[in-house]
Amino acid sequence: MAIRLIHAETQQLFFFMGEGTPKYAILSHTWGEGEISFQDMVAIGLDPEHEATKRRGYAKIVQTCEQAKKDNIPYVWVDTCCIDKTSSSELSEAINTMYRWYQQAEICYAVLEDLNISDLDVSGADLETALSRCRWFTRGWCLQELIAPRNIEFFDAQWNHIGSKAENKSMLSRITNADEEILAGETAVGSIPVACRMSWAAGRQTTREEDMAYSLLGIFDVNMPMLYGEGGQKAFKRLQEEIIKTSNDLSIFAFPNEAEEGKLGSTRLYADLFAKHPRDFASCGQLRHIGIDSYVSSRPTTWGVHHASELWKVGV
Repeated sequence: MAIRLIHAETQQLFFFMGEGTPKYAILSHTWGEGEISFQDMVAIGLDPEHEATKRRGYAKIVQTCEQAKKDNIPYVWVDTCCIDKTSSSELSEAINTMYRWYQQAEICYAVLEDLNISDLDVSGADLETALSRCRWFTRGWCLQELIAPRNIEFFDAQWNHIGSKAENKSMLSRITNADEEILAGETAVGSIPVACRMSWAAGRQTTREEDMAYSLLGIFDVNMPMLYGEGGQKAFKRLQEEIIKTSNDLSIFAFPNEAEEGKLGSTRLYADLFAKHPRDFASCGQLRHIGIDSYVSSRPTTWGVHHASELWKVGV
């Protein structure tokens, strides 16, 4: 696994591959004004007084490094500046690898930049209400950043510590609808029905419509090329096609879908085979596997999807 990391002491960028990758902390946040790009970090490395050091995004990087040093972690990864987004090939590789980067981090710092815990009763329902309103819990990319890391520590806008994913798993499950066992690392993500995993993203949004699909690649352990400009529905259809290539989980077809009257005066009723958006699975959060027969096969074809199976059961 190739990865570009920031040295916590010097804020210099370094590139690592495979087993030579050192321990690192990883940042999870929502983007705002003044974020620092890869090119900005290169410029800062050449000129420590560069104007980019005055931006809010650079302060966020410095604070991440400071927290990592407190935790005795030598490197950090920040998505804004550790990927050269001017390179389409690097961006595509990064998006397909990002889930593993979060999985393999020593710790993830989730910074809720629209929260100030000094105004809250941090031990009561006041905290849960405030957290549920944070932008971090509405963004598509932050779903994998919640699920993938073994250890997440939450901080408010001032980097005041809120708590960990482990100690707040019940509250986080209520806010996100993700299974408590998943948040605790007690159950493998792949053991959860596809439709249920889709439901976790039902209420989330992304700035670029295609990212609603791309941000879910790691959740379903699939890879596919990035085609920005194809549109959100096409990207989400491609995601579902990739899922059925590697999974026999038929819950991907379990989303509610009202049949519509055929066009051109036809009386035929039809329904779409694929969902258009994760929100189509919003009601599927309670689906559970209770049994599967021995022979199941699905594959996409030029005419649609070829599926052969005897019987598949889902518990609700």
